[in-house]
Amino acid sequence: MDITIILQMIGGLVLFLYGIQYLGDSLKKVSSGRLEKILETLTSNKWKAALLGMLVTALIQSSGATIVMCVGFVNSGIMSLTQSVGVILGANIGTTITAWLLSLSGITSDNIILQLFKPANFSPILGFIGLVMFLAAKKERTKDIGSILLSFAILLIGMSSMSAAAAPLSNNEAFTSLLTAFSNPILGLLAGLIMTAILQSSSASIGILQALSTTGTVSMGAAIPIIMGENIGSALTGVISSIGASRNAKRAAWIQMFYCILKTFTFMIAFYSLNLLFHFPVMYQAANPVIIAIFHSIFNIAAVAIILPISDILVKMVETVFPITEEETRARESMHTFDVLDERFLDSPVLALDQSKVVLMEMFRHSNEAMNDAMDLIFEYDEKKAKNVIRLEALVDQYEDRLDSYLTLLSTRTHTEHEANRLTMHVHSTNDLERISDHALNIASSITKMREEGQSFSDAAKEELKVFTDAVREILDLTMRTFDDNNLELARSVDPLEDTIDFLNMEIKDHHARRLQHNECTIEMGLVLSDITIDLERVADHCANMAVYMMATNDNNFVTHDFVQRAREAKDNNFEILVAGYMAKYKIPQSKFKTHMDRED
Repeated sequence: MDITIILQMIGGLVLFLYGIQYLGDSLKKVSSGRLEKILETLTSNKWKAALLGMLVTALIQSSGATIVMCVGFVNSGIMSLTQSVGVILGANIGTTITAWLLSLSGITSDNIILQLFKPANFSPILGFIGLVMFLAAKKERTKDIGSILLSFAILLIGMSSMSAAAAPLSNNEAFTSLLTAFSNPILGLLAGLIMTAILQSSSASIGILQALSTTGTVSMGAAIPIIMGENIGSALTGVISSIGASRNAKRAAWIQMFYCILKTFTFMIAFYSLNLLFHFPVMYQAANPVIIAIFHSIFNIAAVAIILPISDILVKMVETVFPITEEETRARESMHTFDVLDERFLDSPVLALDQSKVVLMEMFRHSNEAMNDAMDLIFEYDEKKAKNVIRLEALVDQYEDRLDSYLTLLSTRTHTEHEANRLTMHVHSTNDLERISDHALNIASSITKMREEGQSFSDAAKEELKVFTDAVREILDLTMRTFDDNNLELARSVDPLEDTIDFLNMEIKDHHARRLQHNECTIEMGLVLSDITIDLERVADHCANMAVYMMATNDNNFVTHDFVQRAREAKDNNFEILVAGYMAKYKIPQSKFKTHMDRED
């Protein structure tokens, strides 16, 4: 065999594999997470789930990618194991579309119109259009569409190159004898399995088989067992992706493996048993790209139609191999929120951001609880609440670590401008929520120390702090609802309340100064009061920051300093009305001592 033929085959294979990978990546980018969201929400019916799995796989040109997504969904608890079965089985049909596209290379008509449908003829045109769009377009979406066309053309050119390189092999005795050996079902199955396992793509291995079939030396007797082996090899991608994942995610990956083994060996035993009796003529017929595509599709459609109605058997099989543990039973009752931060979602920034928001909201609830417990301690000490603040602060730190790591990984992925803005908002918000829990711990520590030293605030100071903490409770609740609902109207109410809290802080300090002058308070207690009011005021600042980040994200001009500056300068009548309303609601009881804040001019 001429070394140049081998080099040509390798060159075509490189282009072909690159085209498949780049095409899948480009299609997923254009989808902007929509395909994953469809999978996430519309899998209640197994037939509908199979249809979705088929369509998503046909669009992203990778059954492996679809199955990896399912493993991620199951790992994070978004999708149940039973729901994933339909999607996984449907993906096996969707992947056959690639073989149909590649079968166009088998067109032999002299008709000029039909000739234009051959990949060797239309792929250069397609590639040129895609290249122009990719290089000349200013809009990101147009560039993405251009990259789809370009990658599809590369894929087809690679296929054509492999077919052209394989053409001289039709008269090569060594090559012919090798393919004849694959007529042995066991050898053919192993060859298909190994080739797909190495390439990590059943579409690629089917494409190679179709390219070789253009030589006319591949019989259906050799092609069928290779196709069967490729079915099993395709399941390895999901199994590999499940390494290190939860046991339930492993079950999802092994469902595909068990399914492929079941359908392959059932067919092999039945087909070759019947062949021994009837000697099917098709076994001696020369294979071509179209016949391979037809067989590949019919086999997978029939397998799904037969097995999907009884797919619960697959679930029972994997649960027998991976039994449900006591830990899993407890985890199912209250699944840890961190599980939704699955790295498999990072290739879909929209979905990954949605998942990080779920964790952020849980982090917010913990920070809010810590802060409310800390403020309760000011008025009535409760050891359980003091310990809970410590526990929650440590938990929030864990949330910050996990979110920071996840968002850092996500920042390396390609984003649209809005996705990048959302990412920035989540990064800043994570830091703000962690700081809120720190302030809660500061307050709890101050109150605990006061109690140990037998100290307490005066009744006047408690009355003032009651108003102050009520305002802080409202800004926390308001910000949490703002963030949860992405409500811009609520967001605009946060800054006026933060201004009111700033004013309350100054007024309380002024009243304390007057009490200190009249020996109604000690310097030591004044320092503690100052520390607590600073913590409370900082909490309001962090809430205002989060509201500003959200408004800036929706403004799609996330230059935080500039946006804050514009927001501060745009204090209109509505802002002043809101401030006046909050000032009336949160009114500090007047001190019996005149201060510079309540003294007449």
